[in-house]
Amino acid sequence: MGEHLGPQRQKDLSNSQRALKELRELIFSGELPAGSDHLESELAERLGMSRTPVREAALMLDGQGLLELRPRKGVRILPVSAEDMREIYDILTQLESLAAERAAQSGYSAKDLEVLAGAIDRMTRAIDEKDLRAWAAADEDFHRELVRLGQNSRVITIFELMSDQVRRARATTLFARPLPTKSNEDHQAVYQAILDGDAETARNRHHQHRLHAKEVLVDLLEKLGLSRV
Repeated sequence: MGEHLGPQRQKDLSNSQRALKELRELIFSGELPAGSDHLESELAERLGMSRTPVREAALMLDGQGLLELRPRKGVRILPVSAEDMREIYDILTQLESLAAERAAQSGYSAKDLEVLAGAIDRMTRAIDEKDLRAWAAADEDFHRELVRLGQNSRVITIFELMSDQVRRARATTLFARPLPTKSNEDHQAVYQAILDGDAETARNRHHQHRLHAKEVLVDLLEKLGLSRV
């Protein structure tokens, strides 16, 4: 249907989509921190575009609960609360543990698990170098690949939706947490259970891993005062 739109409208739609993508990334990376306020004109200048597509993108992000669009006051980036993450991790814990179990039942070879193993290697190097950003990126890759190996398209869809919120919370708490050495031990144990075809161990170890991760993250958010009022 795009061919029936005028050139200017097509450009506006393209800019709105770009604004949406770039604003989401700025929020998830923490460059637009939770609780911060921004004028539409400021955001438009930052993205190198007019205010119209920025406002359209802000309206969509308001509907997604990522920011609050306030008349004549610009936008406020909404925080992820401890309660939000408790609910999200409850869901992810069950779905990812199912994925680990199914992956272990699939008869994967070491070659099939190269991406998973590579993510673990990168996390190990990141911890050795005390590079928490690199660790967080590799950790996200591990969980995404684990879910893919579970071969359930609906689990993958829900994971992708929830992982955006996890990224936001992690950006807020990353440098307030201790080095995640236990997390790497858990990842290695889950990998080995999948390679060994031990579905029960894969599911149980990953379940415990996610429960611990929830406790750490929720505790940090509460200490930072990020709870629903």
